[in-house]
Amino acid sequence: MTQPAAASALAATSLEDLLVAVGRDQDRLAFGALFGHFAPRLKSYLRRLGCDSGAAEELVQEVMLLVWRRADRFDPRQASASTWMFTIARNKRVDSLRREQRPEFDPTDPLLLPEPGESADQRVESRECNSRLRAALKTLPAEQADLLRMAYFEDKPHSLISSEHGIPLGTVKSRLRLAMDRLRRALRDG
Repeated sequence: MTQPAAASALAATSLEDLLVAVGRDQDRLAFGALFGHFAPRLKSYLRRLGCDSGAAEELVQEVMLLVWRRADRFDPRQASASTWMFTIARNKRVDSLRREQRPEFDPTDPLLLPEPGESADQRVESRECNSRLRAALKTLPAEQADLLRMAYFEDKPHSLISSEHGIPLGTVKSRLRLAMDRLRRALRDG
């Protein structure tokens, strides 16, 4: 069949049949006919949805590419070719609006920058502080050091410490206060 004859045969075919031919046979002539029919209508529709001319043309290209790729999914019993294609166009417009509303990525945003690592002098100071604390803890009576360990390192509530050791809650609090005072003095003097 010659091209003019093929074109006239396509003109007599319904849009749904053209879409089915594209999906089933990857028919380029049928796709060309669909493109010629729908591209200006889709562009006009997208302009009414708020796209500028350039963006509308780009979206039409994306829509038609999707039509080419997904035409095999078209079912003429569920929708007309127009409904199916305009739905794709509307969805593409929604996707483009979502992309537009996302903030631009700023690589210099302080929230995205990694925390600076500890400098060498900070690490040395931290180690010295930790060793001073361990040494000060060793100067405490074993009972007070144990209560401090449970309260501050294991994060146990005072009431639980009281029940585990079988001593009154007030006694736990008094011993912890005494232990903290001794610890402060040891760190200050050491």
